[in-house]
Amino acid sequence: MHNQTKPDEQGNAIRLAALVTGPCIAGLLGWYLHANEYGASVAWTAAITLLTAVWWIFEPIPIPATSLIPLAMFPLVGVLKPVEVGAAYGDKLILLLLGGLMLSSAMERSGAHRRIALGMVNLFGGASGRRLVFGFMSASALLSMWISNMATTLMLLPIVMAVVEKLTDQRLRVALLLGVAYAASVGGTGTPVGTPPNLIFIDSYQKATGLEVTFTTWMTWALPIVLIMIPLTGLWLTRGLSRQSKIELPEVGKWRSEEIRTLVVFAITAALWITRKEPYGGWSEALGIPAANDASVALLAVVAMFVIPNGKGEKLLVWETAVKIPWGILVLFSSGIAISKAFEASGLSVILGQQLEALCSLPPLVMVTLVCLSVTFLTEVTSNTATSNLLMPILAATATEADVDHKLLMVPAAISSSFAFMLPVATGPNAIIFSSNLISVRQMAREGFALNLIGTAVIVICSLAMFG
Repeated sequence: MHNQTKPDEQGNAIRLAALVTGPCIAGLLGWYLHANEYGASVAWTAAITLLTAVWWIFEPIPIPATSLIPLAMFPLVGVLKPVEVGAAYGDKLILLLLGGLMLSSAMERSGAHRRIALGMVNLFGGASGRRLVFGFMSASALLSMWISNMATTLMLLPIVMAVVEKLTDQRLRVALLLGVAYAASVGGTGTPVGTPPNLIFIDSYQKATGLEVTFTTWMTWALPIVLIMIPLTGLWLTRGLSRQSKIELPEVGKWRSEEIRTLVVFAITAALWITRKEPYGGWSEALGIPAANDASVALLAVVAMFVIPNGKGEKLLVWETAVKIPWGILVLFSSGIAISKAFEASGLSVILGQQLEALCSLPPLVMVTLVCLSVTFLTEVTSNTATSNLLMPILAATATEADVDHKLLMVPAAISSSFAFMLPVATGPNAIIFSSNLISVRQMAREGFALNLIGTAVIVICSLAMFG
């Protein structure tokens, strides 16, 4: 008992220290900037952002509660108008995330994810050794491209546990559990709706350049990295794995009408996302509605889920299920959009961009590598959404000041924020798999450190090939 409580006591002490020192150091930074004639807006923006960052990292209060600080403070001190903060709540990316989360809850309710997962495993040749791991990783990556990484991992965990219980090879257990978590994080980078940092990048990039990143465009950048990283991760986790006799997988059973109908809605939604702008202007141009966006598609798909019967006397989605989505992530995301607006409105983004301009004088290989390593290891101890919220406006301003392609800095950073594999606190999937009590921190750190470096190498090489 003593060994369990001591880390808790240390964590409580750190959180208490952050609770007290966060406002103090934020106040000192604001005073310093104001004293050096940077202006009140710059001083307030820097101070509020620093306080938010410290509390996001050390969590003296819940992350969504911390996320309310910028939303409350920026209008209070005059950095942003109330209508600008209100727009952060109703931003189309917030609505897209809301729709995506509700669609994922419908998938979970139907049980279709289970059929997809076991179908992918069987596609890889059943259940023996390396093929078992690759099958589950492929299922995890595919699902997390369309629904949240945490939801994917939570959905797959019961299936994985049912298989793990029958395994005698400890190495295979570790490879299977970690493979599902890591594949969820990697797969989530494949589409704009896979994980929040992707949407944060798209928002910041559009504000900095005036250019829209379509669903298809993002996929052409990210999918090559996913398709390279998943096999490399699987090969690393299964290195030296002994051959296993065939393992019995849980029965899938016959297709149910609820699963079929949910997957049909999902497929139509994905098709509409992908073809909204492409090819040849997409359906939005053909129908004369160029202002159509992915959020509208997602929300209409959610409405359809509430309307379509599930064949058992209910609908595909009911409010009791939909209301259980993690609302805190929407507040966190809104906070990031407000911070980004404040950086731009106050001029702080320009100042930071000028300070970091020297980074862009480095050779592209060194520059992108430093960005990827910094973001990857920072995300080991912070939320990847919070990290992206803080860094994207700064990287956008840096690219503008140095006159380099914004994509060369921002895309690698966005993807790297999901490639943190070492610690349970790094990502939701890591934490969920760690909660199984079958993985030690040492095992996760050992496997994850190598994959952090492998991931950085893959992102750097692909980014330089695409944008260099």
